Amino acid sequence: MDFTRRGFLGTNAAGLAMVQTAGRRTGPNDRINFGFIGAGARAHELMRALLANPGVQITAVVDAYSGRTKRTQENLGTGVRVMRDYREVIGDASIDAVVVATPDHWHKTIVVDALRAGKDVYCEKPLTFRSSEGLEIIAAAKETGKLVQVGSQGMSGATGAKTKEMVKSGKLGKVTIIRAAYNRNTASGAWIYPIPPDAGPSTVNWDMFLGSAPKRAYDPARFFRWRCYQDYSGGIATDLFVHLCTLIHYVMDAKMPSKVIALGELYRWKESRDVPDTLNAVLEYPEGFVVNLSSTFNNQSSAEGSFQFLGTEGTLNIANGLEFTPESVVEDNRWIVESWPRALEAAYWQDPKVRQSEMPGLRKPKISESSVRFREQGQEATIVHFANFLESIRTRKPYWQDAVAGHHAASCAHMVNQSVRTGKLVEWDFHRDDIKA
Repeated sequence: MDFTRRGFLGTNAAGLAMVQTAGRRTGPNDRINFGFIGAGARAHELMRALLANPGVQITAVVDAYSGRTKRTQENLGTGVRVMRDYREVIGDASIDAVVVATPDHWHKTIVVDALRAGKDVYCEKPLTFRSSEGLEIIAAAKETGKLVQVGSQGMSGATGAKTKEMVKSGKLGKVTIIRAAYNRNTASGAWIYPIPPDAGPSTVNWDMFLGSAPKRAYDPARFFRWRCYQDYSGGIATDLFVHLCTLIHYVMDAKMPSKVIALGELYRWKESRDVPDTLNAVLEYPEGFVVNLSSTFNNQSSAEGSFQFLGTEGTLNIANGLEFTPESVVEDNRWIVESWPRALEAAYWQDPKVRQSEMPGLRKPKISESSVRFREQGQEATIVHFANFLESIRTRKPYWQDAVAGHHAASCAHMVNQSVRTGKLVEWDFHRDDIKA
């Protein structure tokens, strides 16, 4: 998630395509060479997860802070080349695929340029900075035949697959509401990260960081805490809600909410930021369910993501595991019929249907299912998510979380942010596949 960006403006995409139009072909046993565009904290986690898979190597890295590329070489060796600019990475014919781990405002430019340069692309979420950018990325992927996989890794875990299986089997009955939360209560959780002591004009390429963002004087807080600023990030919605919506779309086979309304405010973490620290949203889906999304950086209950899938036959809770609790519904109209004339009340209780539904003591005995818990074991989801990307590169079959899925998950966040900014209901145009104008 932490960054790089290009140092020169006005990139000529056609020129990039001339540098490399197809990339090297990879077979089942070929080693796949990766370039990392962005080498911040999240990128280093991604490097470890990628290298946990066989048949890959990282051969190039670029970042606007020299300390990050230095640490990459300390970790992986000097065989990893430090590039001056992202275009140098995507123009290298020996590199098969790139990982884009930059601030949000750079994603579309780098992803499209990389696709046109013949690279397959793994892009950290959110895929886009604005919803309309998703359509450009989808078009570029279709035009080039190259792969895009978005890095919301949670849906590659076993818990996500088990949740989808249980929902689709009808175990929960009809799911009509989903509640999802992502809370934190630390400065670091609110993206107020420590700034390295050597940060300054000699170690930070400020122009490379800014790119198309509004020009301003060097500001280390903006560089190292970029998620706190609207110029480079969509805040809570694009960082955290995208994870939640990705899993919801995957589990529910949903495309996009038709309507979104949201509120957000900055209550506490007012240092070094202009995005809310608390956000609440309601999303209505045409598939027949509603989603409540919430997040605060002022309390850590439901920390690191939690879900409730509420169905007519049971509830699935996801938080440090997966728990299914069946519904145990008994009708009880006693307090109603006790206001009727006694003769009518007596007749009511003689009705066989009433006796069956409202007098459980008269039913034949049976064993009722109680809560069931599942715990995921094995590889961390990011490792598996990369394994799926590598399988796609080798087979040329896209993974579920492709450019289209990434566009939709990110656009949910953009709808939330637009509703917060305008104070209005925001609608999705399914014909245009973009936010309704």
